[in-house]
Amino acid sequence: MVGEVLMDMYQPRLMSEIVDSGLKQDTIDLIVDIGLLMLGLVAIGGISGVLSGVFANKCAFNYGNDLRKDVFNHIESLSFEQVDDFSTGSLVTRVTNDITQVSNVVAMAIRMIIRTLMQFIMGSMFLLAIDIRFGYILLVTLPVLLVIIIVFIIKVSPYFKKMQERVDDVNAVVQENITGARVVKAYTAEEKENKRFGKANDNLYNVNWTVIKRLSLISPVLSVILISGMIAIIYLGGADISSRVIDVSGQIEIVSGLGVGDIIAAVNYLNVLVNGFVMLALMFQMFVRGKASIDRLNAVLDTNPVVKQGSETFEDEALKGTIEFRDVSFAYPGETDEMILNHINLKINQGEKIGILGATGCGKSTLVNLIARFYDVNEGEVLVDNHNVKDYTFNALRSRVAMCLQKSELYSKTIKENICWGKKDASEAEVIEAAKIAQAHDFINSFPEGYDTKVAEKGASLSGGQKQRISIARAIVKKPEIVVFDDSTSALDLETEAKLYKAIEANLKDMTVITIAQRVASVKNCDKIIVLNEGEIASIGNHQELMATSPIYQDIYNSQLKRGDEING
Repeated sequence: MVGEVLMDMYQPRLMSEIVDSGLKQDTIDLIVDIGLLMLGLVAIGGISGVLSGVFANKCAFNYGNDLRKDVFNHIESLSFEQVDDFSTGSLVTRVTNDITQVSNVVAMAIRMIIRTLMQFIMGSMFLLAIDIRFGYILLVTLPVLLVIIIVFIIKVSPYFKKMQERVDDVNAVVQENITGARVVKAYTAEEKENKRFGKANDNLYNVNWTVIKRLSLISPVLSVILISGMIAIIYLGGADISSRVIDVSGQIEIVSGLGVGDIIAAVNYLNVLVNGFVMLALMFQMFVRGKASIDRLNAVLDTNPVVKQGSETFEDEALKGTIEFRDVSFAYPGETDEMILNHINLKINQGEKIGILGATGCGKSTLVNLIARFYDVNEGEVLVDNHNVKDYTFNALRSRVAMCLQKSELYSKTIKENICWGKKDASEAEVIEAAKIAQAHDFINSFPEGYDTKVAEKGASLSGGQKQRISIARAIVKKPEIVVFDDSTSALDLETEAKLYKAIEANLKDMTVITIAQRVASVKNCDKIIVLNEGEIASIGNHQELMATSPIYQDIYNSQLKRGDEING
């Protein structure tokens, strides 16, 4: 970089030498020599520029790559409600666009700040070396340039944050329409969503256009200052252009003062200085834009996870699968006045098959989410294998507990890879065994490519029941101590669901199984059924006991069809 700037600085002086000395008669050799020297300096400067550019971009890319990993890993460490505080579109923009902006700032800082500073210092030295009076021009033009740049930056900077926010809005609309394409088409809402996208896109356009209009004014203003400086140099230097005496032989002899080449060199150096300020303005613009992105990234990175992992793995202890809730109360963050769970006391033994029933919003999913520590309790404690879940590392706890959710999230991989997602080293035999238990083996084999069938994005190529069964196989193949089915058989018909639970009972006797369901038929054969009502345990027992003692359970049972009872015998 130093070599690049130094080579550029010598060019005007060499051109001055050609004009003032080389254009004499019979001095073509001098012109050729200086010209070759200039070409050599250009080559050296070009090579230095390429190397410095590669170095700056390499550093910036590495920084951006590391920052992107850090931000992504931090997002992964946040709890559900903390992720929800940022919209999905906003997080996507921060991990992509914002980090790109920061990376660009780093590249410019490494390359252009040093280059511009050196150009300013060397350009001023070379200009003053020609004539000290040119310093007066610098004293006038440079402060004016600096003031103009600062004013422009102050006027434009508020719009950069707005620009990133408008990008968030566009990304959010696009993402929602892609993931919810079926709903949009089902309700023929294409026109409505097109208008919604158009509004978000127009807002982004308007902010961008405002920035462009304001920044476009800086170029003509700087041009006026540059031309004024050139006129001042020509005025000061022109009055002192060397006197010339032509002798009888026709030779030109320089007597004293500045030469024409000196004036040309001075104008070039002034141009270098003004262009340096143009680059300075561009850098300020990038810095302000990058500052907006940095603030948005810091908002993510400064969000401390509310659920922090413990330090114990308890690997030396025998796996059991016991769960205990000791006087547990819980409210979602920001809603501490409304407890979702109230003083829950419950013990589940190894290998028990537990069903949980209750009205919507009574706390069923919340209860099991506390086992895997997706949230921390407000009061009391949750124990797995006689240890508080807060003492476990996340990996140690969640390797013991497999969660199978109602909304089955599948990835654009093969069916086999989706099943192995929770256990990368699962053998083919283990995959097939898990699929058979999950009642997925037969329909998987019906595909031409079987287990190597590629799943479309979000499982779009599969039915709801097929996705749920693959998700269940994914949970089973981990061979955890505890598996939780959170309404994860809702898309299955009663007959398939009954076969699934019979297969689990036959093959996974030692595994603790918790089933959350809306249908009595889904939990009728469980060892114990827990009935929740308004965040409290209303009753516990098997089907027969609850039919005799629990009015809530009786109401649920009587409100449902008896077909599930007939299938389960």
